[in-house]
Amino acid sequence: MLNANYDFIKALHLIFMVSWFAGLFYMVRLFIYFREAADKTSPEKEILQPQFIIMMQRLWWIITTPAMVLTVLFGTWMLALNPDYLLSAPWMHLKLGFVFVLLIYHFYSQKLLRNCERGQITWSSNQLRIWNEVATLLLVSIVFIVVLKGQLSWLTGTIGFFGVGILLMLGIKLYKKLRKTQG
Repeated sequence: MLNANYDFIKALHLIFMVSWFAGLFYMVRLFIYFREAADKTSPEKEILQPQFIIMMQRLWWIITTPAMVLTVLFGTWMLALNPDYLLSAPWMHLKLGFVFVLLIYHFYSQKLLRNCERGQITWSSNQLRIWNEVATLLLVSIVFIVVLKGQLSWLTGTIGFFGVGILLMLGIKLYKKLRKTQG
């Protein structure tokens, strides 16, 4: 019998996971806006970039990072409450692998924030759009792994992962092409 609070802990894990991803998605959008503001003329550039820095810092330290910490905390708590099932399940090992990659993504995004604060962002807005889709791929992968557990074969999962990735890249290329025709 699981602890009576297990479902409550799982709900909190999911709520903070959604908040974490929302923060990551919006953070990279702010990186894009910051990068594009660098190409503006004075005084627009001098007004926009400092405002984006304030927005990024608040988003990162008030929402995104606390949500990451709480997601990991509640996830670890669930593992501690049900280790025999969860730690013996191959799907959980795969999920934890993707979560590890997500943590790397999180801390690399923090490095990008630090670069923005120093005015040293070297990525193009298109590269940042691609970076944003990495989080999308991780989200899709983690959700499908957890919801479908052992129902997908490795082949189907791999094809689906790369299929979503290809669709995202095509979407980015289409957006870039549409943007060029409009501006």
